[in-house]
Amino acid sequence: QVQLVESGGGLVQPGGSLRLSCAASGNIFSISAMTWYRQAPGKERELVAAITSGASTDYGDSVKGRFTISRDNVKNMVYLQMNSLKPEDTAVYYCNANVLSRGYSTYRAYWGQGTQVTVSS
Repeated sequence: QVQLVESGGGLVQPGGSLRLSCAASGNIFSISAMTWYRQAPGKERELVAAITSGASTDYGDSVKGRFTISRDNVKNMVYLQMNSLKPEDTAVYYCNANVLSRGYSTYRAYWGQGTQVTVSS
């Protein structure tokens, strides 16, 4: 079917930067929205940033002005540039994509396995 694989997580000091990547592969005809979510321990999963196939973007209030989402429609990839990181950004970050596969008539949501981001001194 379709696989999403995130990369780029790690440990960073407060004020630092990280760039997350998510690669979609498999039976892909087109991808509409691609979204980053995150989930911190003991908290619900929350939307971080989303981008449409036409490059319209939306951000969670807590990351506006610090994070930037982008995508490469040829490579089926989405990126999240995270600047001015804070300890409260610590979470597992998940990639989500709405995919139309060949031979199907409706889009389906797929999730990656997540990548850990830890912001600590």
